[in-house]
Amino acid sequence: MTPRIDYRKFAPEALQAMGALEGYLRSCGLDHKLLHLLKTRASQINGCAFCIDMHTIDARALGETEQRLYALDAWRETPFFTDRERAALAWIEAVTRVSETHVPDAVYDELKAHYSEKEIVDLTYLAGVINLWNRLAISMRSVPGRYRTRETGTAAPAQTT
Repeated sequence: MTPRIDYRKFAPEALQAMGALEGYLRSCGLDHKLLHLLKTRASQINGCAFCIDMHTIDARALGETEQRLYALDAWRETPFFTDRERAALAWIEAVTRVSETHVPDAVYDELKAHYSEKEIVDLTYLAGVINLWNRLAISMRSVPGRYRTRETGTAAPAQTT
């Protein structure tokens, strides 16, 4: 795979704005492992190998299990996720597929049972930003396999359940 354009070299103001939004999401109070699970799930839906690679590495570095990461695309059929996580996963899927789902009331109602209004807004910002990152990485052909987690500077080791 050959990258098309290194988008980091162009439109630095846009990249800084996205970085600021990411900084906000890291400090908004939502669990970081959950944020990486949600980013991974949206990236699976969009087919973004670069972002799947990045967020699974970061999730593992934060203690996420291989079992849950492998089962993420079938989360509805597993017992591995809490009701709170399931509500967030359904939300991220609905927002990612907004043109198909129009984000159903039932998905919102379930989310509202587990999250505050602020958290719902934060989860929606997360959905928006990961979908934008996916579109940048896919269209510019960002190459997966080179990412190193911020936590240790190396790829996170495999972890069992």
